[in-house]
Amino acid sequence: MERTSAACAMEWSIELDKGLRSKRPGQSVEAILQIGPRLEQWNREPVLTIAEYNLFGLVPGEERLFANAILLRLADAFSSGDKHTKLCVVKVLLSELRHRKKRTEPTYGILSKSSLENHVELLRRVKIVFDTGDFESRALALVLFGCWADFAKDSAEIQYLILSSLVSSHVLEVEASLFAAGCFSELSDDFAFVLLEILVNMLTSSETLPTVRLAGVRVFAKMGCSSSLAKKAYKAGFKLVVDSSEEDFLVVMLISLSKLASKMMFLISGQVDLLFSFLTQGKTLRLQATALRCLCFVLVRGMCHFPASADSIKTLLNMLNESKFPPALQYGALQIVHEILFYNLPTIPCVDMLEFPELLSIVENATHSLIMAKRLLAIRVLVDISGKLVGRTEMALHGVTSIILASRVISLVIERITLLVKPALDLCQLDSEMEQECHSLLSLLLLLVEEHPDLVLDKICLFIEYLVNMHDRVIGTGQPELSGHEIVEFEGENSKTITSKLLLHISRIVVACLEKLNEAGAFTTQVLSAVKLLVEHIHQCSLFDCYTDTVYSLLLHSHITCYCMPEEMEENNNLGRNFCVSLHVYSLQHEILTLECGKKMLARKDNWSAYRAGKYAACQGAWFTAAFIFGHLTTAVQSNSCYFWLESLAQFAHSERIVQLLLLPEQGSILVNWLEIEKISVVPLKNDFGKTGQGCSWKINSPTYIENLVEACNLSEKAVGATIKAGHAFCFQRWFLALRVKVLESVVDILKLLGSLPLTQDNVSNGGQIEGIIMDDSLRLKGTTSLVYSLTQISFRLKRLAQEYDLIATSFIGMDSKSLKIISSLALSCSLLAFSTGFSLFIPNLHAKNFRICGLENSVCCLHAMLIQDLLGRLWHIDCETSTKLWLLLKICGQFKSSFISQSRNQILTGYEARGIFAVCSYAVTGVVGLQNEANRLHDDEILSQVTNDGLQLLLDITTKWMHIPFRTPNHFFRVRPCISSELFALTGDSGTPDGIFILQGFHLSLNLCLQLKNVSPDLPVRLTKLYCILYCRTSFQINFQSGENKGQMQLDCQDWGADDMVDLNEKLLQYVTGCTETTQGMRDGDNTGDCEVVDACVCFEPNERGQGFSNCVLDVSAFPVGSYRIKWHSCCMDDKGSYWSLLPLNAGPVFTVRKSSVFG
Repeated sequence: MERTSAACAMEWSIELDKGLRSKRPGQSVEAILQIGPRLEQWNREPVLTIAEYNLFGLVPGEERLFANAILLRLADAFSSGDKHTKLCVVKVLLSELRHRKKRTEPTYGILSKSSLENHVELLRRVKIVFDTGDFESRALALVLFGCWADFAKDSAEIQYLILSSLVSSHVLEVEASLFAAGCFSELSDDFAFVLLEILVNMLTSSETLPTVRLAGVRVFAKMGCSSSLAKKAYKAGFKLVVDSSEEDFLVVMLISLSKLASKMMFLISGQVDLLFSFLTQGKTLRLQATALRCLCFVLVRGMCHFPASADSIKTLLNMLNESKFPPALQYGALQIVHEILFYNLPTIPCVDMLEFPELLSIVENATHSLIMAKRLLAIRVLVDISGKLVGRTEMALHGVTSIILASRVISLVIERITLLVKPALDLCQLDSEMEQECHSLLSLLLLLVEEHPDLVLDKICLFIEYLVNMHDRVIGTGQPELSGHEIVEFEGENSKTITSKLLLHISRIVVACLEKLNEAGAFTTQVLSAVKLLVEHIHQCSLFDCYTDTVYSLLLHSHITCYCMPEEMEENNNLGRNFCVSLHVYSLQHEILTLECGKKMLARKDNWSAYRAGKYAACQGAWFTAAFIFGHLTTAVQSNSCYFWLESLAQFAHSERIVQLLLLPEQGSILVNWLEIEKISVVPLKNDFGKTGQGCSWKINSPTYIENLVEACNLSEKAVGATIKAGHAFCFQRWFLALRVKVLESVVDILKLLGSLPLTQDNVSNGGQIEGIIMDDSLRLKGTTSLVYSLTQISFRLKRLAQEYDLIATSFIGMDSKSLKIISSLALSCSLLAFSTGFSLFIPNLHAKNFRICGLENSVCCLHAMLIQDLLGRLWHIDCETSTKLWLLLKICGQFKSSFISQSRNQILTGYEARGIFAVCSYAVTGVVGLQNEANRLHDDEILSQVTNDGLQLLLDITTKWMHIPFRTPNHFFRVRPCISSELFALTGDSGTPDGIFILQGFHLSLNLCLQLKNVSPDLPVRLTKLYCILYCRTSFQINFQSGENKGQMQLDCQDWGADDMVDLNEKLLQYVTGCTETTQGMRDGDNTGDCEVVDACVCFEPNERGQGFSNCVLDVSAFPVGSYRIKWHSCCMDDKGSYWSLLPLNAGPVFTVRKSSVFG
C-alpha cells in the first residue's frame, strides 16, 4: 500500500527542517525546491477519511499540524534568508498557485484557510519582511500575499498594504502589488470594486508608466468574482478601448476583456462585436491578429453562445481573399469560419447567409494554399459543411446539395493525394510532411463515409485503378531491352513502400464504407463486385507488397463470409445461395493467394510483416492463413517469451482451423491439397472432415464431427497453457482463450446429447413417438424430464459464459471499439445459444404437469425468464421485430419484469460482423415462437413426442447455423500488457495487528479499507472519478489460518480468479452503482448452499491522483461460528464519461478470525 502525502508529512517536515539548518552551501535552497512538488501533490489530494487515519496510524489532525509546520519553516526561511532563498520560496509557492488554478474542481487542500490554523502567524512573518526590507523584498512579500490570497484576503491590514503599494515609486513593487490585487479580486468582491476604481484612474493618468499600465490592464481578466463586478469591469474596459489608440494597450486589453467575457456568457455577444470591429480595413495587422486570436479563444470557451451572421462570415472570408494578410492571419480567419458554420449552419436561415456558392468558392480556393495547415483546414470546412447540409433541402435553392458538395470534396481530396503521390513515385521517395498530409487527407475522407459511403468507395476504387494504370504505363514505356520486372527492381523498394503504406490507410476507409453500407442495408452484389475488382487490381500489380495484398484479400474474405451467411439462411432463395457458392469459390482462390503471399514473406525472412499478416488473418477469421503463418514463425524466434507467445497463437489458430474445416469441408480439402502440392508441412488432422460434394449437408451431430470439436478444445487448452508463465501481461489472452474453450465444450455437450437421440422422421414410430425415449407414460416422463434437466444445465452454463464475456468487455479500460464489438457479439452468441438450448423443450401446456411432478417447474420457469431478459437486453435497440417476439415469450413464462440488462454495458452491435448473429437470432426466436404456437394448438398428450422432436430438431438447426457464424479474434488480443487492476488492503476499525484481523464472536466486523489501482497508464483516454468495491463472505468460506501467515495479502494470478464469483459479485456491484439496490448492505444471495449466514457490503471510494481510495464498512458477522474466513471482493470504477469498468483483483481478500468471547470475572 503506497503512502499518501499525509502519511509522509512528518518525514517531509523533518527533512525540510534538516535542510534549512544545514551548513552545507546550497542545502537549504535544495530543501526548499524539494518541498515544492510535494506541496503541489499534497494539495491535490482529497480530505482525509477516518479509514486513512487508521490505515496509516495517524492521529486525526496530525497532517494539518505538519502542514502548518512546513509553511512556518518556509516563512522563516523567507524572513531570515538571503534574496536567493526568498526567491526560491516565492517560486515554490507560485508554482503551487499555478497548479491549483489549473484544477477545474474546487480544492480543499492543505493551503486553504480551513486547513491552516496559524495563517495569521504566516502573514505576520511575511509582513515583517515587507516592513523592514528593500523594494525587492517588498515585491516578493506582495507576491506571497497573492499566493496566499485564500486567507490573506480577509486581513484588512494586508489589503491596505497592497492598495497602498499601487502608488509606489518602484515599478517592481507596483507590478507585484497588481499581481496580489488580481489574486484578491478573484476571491473578494468588495476588494475588487475598490481596486477597479483605482485601476481606471491609473490607466487614464498620463503619469502612469507604460509597463505599469499593461500590468494593470491584465488585472481586468481576473475580475469575474461576481456578475455585477464582471459587468462593471467590462464596461470600464470597453470605454478604455474606445478612448485609446495605443496599439500595445489595445492588444493587452482585448485579451483581458476576452478572458473576462468567456467567464460570463452574457458578455460574449458584446465582446464578439468589439473584436469584429477590429477586423476592418483601418486596423493594423497586429490588432487584427489579436482580434482573431481572441475570437478563437471565445469560441473555445463559449461556442454555443457565439453569434453568427452573414456580415461576420463575409468579413472573415474577405480576409481569405486579401493577399496582404499573412498566412497565419488567414488561417485564423478560416478557423473561425469553420467554427461558426459548424455550430450554426443547421439553424441559419438561407436569407441570412451570403451567396452560398460564393462561400464555397472562397473556401475551395483556400484548399490550393501553399500552407499545408490551411489547405487541410479548408477541406475540413467543406467536409463539415457537407455533413451539416444533410436534411437541409432549402440549400438546393442555391444549386448546392449535400451529395453534390460531398462529391466535389472527395474529388478534391483524391486529386490532392494524386498530386502528392505521383512525384513521390517518380522520385521513389516520400518525405514525412507529404506522408503526414496524405494521412490527414485520408482521415478527412473517412469523415465523409458516415453519410456518403457509396461515393467514397467509388472514388477509392477509381483512385487505385489509376495507380495501377500509371504503374502499367511506366512499365510500358520502359527501355525495350529491360523487362517489366527489371524496371520495377530498378525503381527500388521505395515505390512499393510508398504505395503500400498509402493502401493500408485506404483499406481502413474501404472497411468503413462496407460497414456503413451494411448498416444501411445497401451491401449489395454490386458493392461486392466492386470490391472484388479492387482486390484483383491490387493482386495483378507488382506495385504493392505482399502484406498489402494479404490485407485486401482477407478484407474481401471476411466480408464475403458475413454477406453470404444471411443469404444462405433464407429459405426459397436459391439465387442467393448459388451466388454465395460462387463467392465462396472466389474467396477460396484469394485465400490461396494469401497463403502464397505468406509463403513469400516467410521465404524472404520478412518475419515482422508475416506476423502482422497472421494477426490480421486472425482478426478477420481466416484461420487457415493464421495457422500457417504462426506455425512457421515459431521456428524463427530465439526468445523463450516470443516462442511461448507464438506457440499459443499457433495452437489457437490450428484449433479454429479445425472448426473451419468442419464447416467448409470442400474448401478445406482444396487448401490442404494446395499445401501438399507446395510441399508445405501442416499439422495432420485425425479425421475425415467430409466428402467432396457434401457441402454443408453433413450431420453436425455425427461422432466424427464431435471428436474433432473435442480436439479443437484440447488445442485451445494447450494455447492457454502456452502463456501460463506470462503473468498479468497476458491476462486478456488467457481469459479469452479459456472462454473459447468453455464455449466449445458446451457446444460439444449439446451435440453429444443430440447425437444420442434419433431426431429424424425415419426413427419415429407409427405412433409418433421417438424410439428409445418415449415408449409409455412412465418412460415418457423419465425421458422428457431427463432431457430438460440436461439442457437446463447446459443453458445455464452458456448464460454464465455470456455474462463472463460482458465482464471481460468491461475489465480492460481503453480497449478499442472494434474489439469491444467483437466481444459483445460473442456474448450475444452465447446468450442466443443459451436461449435456444433452454427453450428447445419449453412447452408449458404439455410439460407443466411433468415439471411439477419432478419439482422442476419453478427453476425452469425462472431460468426461461432470465434467458429472455438477457437476450432481450442485448437486442432491444437493434432488432425491434425479434424483441417484440421475446416480449410475448416473456409473458408466456409468467415472469414479466420491467428491468433488463443495462444497454450501457454492451456495445451497440453494428457492422458486417453482426449480420450472421442477427440472422441466427431472428431464426431462433421465430422458431421458438412457432413451436409455442404449434403446442398451443395441440392438447393431446399423444403428440408430446412429436412436439418434443420438433423442439430438439430446432435446437440442432440453430446450433448448426450458430456454428457457421465466423469466429474472429479481437484486435485487443494482440495488445500484450498488464491491464488496470486493483489491490485491496484492510484493517480492523479499532486496531489491527500484522498477524491478521480478529473479532470476538457475536460482534460486527468494522474494516478500514484502501483500494489501490495498479498499471494505470499516464495516457489513459478517460479519467477515473469513482471507485467501488463489494465485500462478500459466507460461513462456507472458512479456511485454515495460522496467526502470522498474513494470507490477506496473498497475491493472485490470472488462473486464481474465480470466474463464477467475479460474475456474481460484478452483477451485484453493477446494481449498486447504477442504483438498482437501495441499501449498501444486506444483499442476499438466493442460493446460500446451506450457509446459515451470508454478508456483503458495497463501498464507495474517492480516488486520489495515485489511484488510491479510502473508506470503511461494517460486516454483520455476529452469527458466524468460531473460525477463520476469507472475504471475497470485487471492485469497479466509473470514468468521467459515465462508463462502468470492472477492475480485476491482484490480491486475495482479507482473512478475519472469529474468536470465542472471553468471560470476565
